[in-house]
Amino acid sequence: MNIVSLLDKSTVIPDLKASSKKEVLNELISSLSSKVDSDELDAIHQAVFEREKIMSTGVGKGLAIPHGKASGIKDNYAAFALLDSPVEYEAIDGQPVTMVFLLVGPQSSNSFHIKMLSRISRLMNNSEFRTELNDCKTAEEILEVFNREEETHFGS
Repeated sequence: MNIVSLLDKSTVIPDLKASSKKEVLNELISSLSSKVDSDELDAIHQAVFEREKIMSTGVGKGLAIPHGKASGIKDNYAAFALLDSPVEYEAIDGQPVTMVFLLVGPQSSNSFHIKMLSRISRLMNNSEFRTELNDCKTAEEILEVFNREEETHFGS
């Protein structure tokens, strides 16, 4: 499974307007509401916010990769947003965040979860890829950029 297969137009937000880390996370989690029932959405919310309490998922270079796993989450889900303006996120480099990739899944999905986090990190470490994403204006463009980059790096 590749990253882009976890995303679709409803979970990709090309211009998220938020003024705080909490707002960013809530909006991304809400974008999954058409895929999950309210109990699963609650489990996702709790897993993501619990993970953030442990350590910020702001990984630097303007990127955050919030993630979480819980037994109340039935499948693997992802959402992605380009922020309308930078948001303070307690990132490891102290810089605000401009793009956020959310990944959540069942407690039992350890191997898959680690593989996807690694894949996301590898793609996002490429400054040209980040620039291309930042230039996108629509969800479709973002999905196309992810798809093209994954095919280039992973052949899938």
